[in-house]
Amino acid sequence: MPVLPSLLAVFAHPDDESLLAGGVLAQHAAAGARTAVVTATWAPDSGRAPELADALAILGAGVPRLLGYNDVRNPEAAPGQPRLVDASLDEAVGRLVAHIRDFKPDLVIGHDAVGQLTGHPDHVRTHQITLLAVEAAGLAHLHPEAGPPWQPAALYAATHPESGVGLLRPLLEGVGKAVLAVPDSYVTTRVDVTPWADVKWRAILAHRGEVSRERTLPGILARLPEADRVRIIRTEHFTRLTLGPTKGDPAQLTI
Repeated sequence: MPVLPSLLAVFAHPDDESLLAGGVLAQHAAAGARTAVVTATWAPDSGRAPELADALAILGAGVPRLLGYNDVRNPEAAPGQPRLVDASLDEAVGRLVAHIRDFKPDLVIGHDAVGQLTGHPDHVRTHQITLLAVEAAGLAHLHPEAGPPWQPAALYAATHPESGVGLLRPLLEGVGKAVLAVPDSYVTTRVDVTPWADVKWRAILAHRGEVSRERTLPGILARLPEADRVRIIRTEHFTRLTLGPTKGDPAQLTI
């Protein structure tokens, strides 16, 4: 099995990592690559933290790394903490820089600029924080308190192209949600994660609270026939957002 680059995934909420990049995380972990996940919202002592821990264990992505901000739509996510969208940008970037420098990933993956299909404000804010943190992590004079500099080779945004939305459009519109797909030309990398679809699905199911709700994507997927569900989760799409590594550098999200 080829050596694959280490991955640090940065997403807004518990379950985003499994839905958007669970296949790639499982694939890289199975190949012996180091993988980890930073989650921007929800507190370590919140109800969703144990579910996140279970999902990451299934994916082989270590233990939760939570920035601890409040969810814009759920004040119980981190009581007493600022909402992610209201938090100091510099402070949030610094918290993420510390994780990047600690884990030293080859690649970082995260949200796209439109906020992942539904345009959730936390997704958009996490995208902005990640863009800044990936660059800042490599610059010694920025956030020196976060440790020695480390520059990931590239940043990839998980995304949904117009041609790849498929069954998701009527399912999400059926529960009153927007569908914000990007042009197909925006996608630089498509990964067939069919061999890891079962692991990805088990990780999604670990987010039990979301599976039990009717309007969430885990809940929607759980009510589908298996064949339809596999069609939705078996391909993951990404856009490379930084300049590529030099020719011959293996740190690319190409399978």
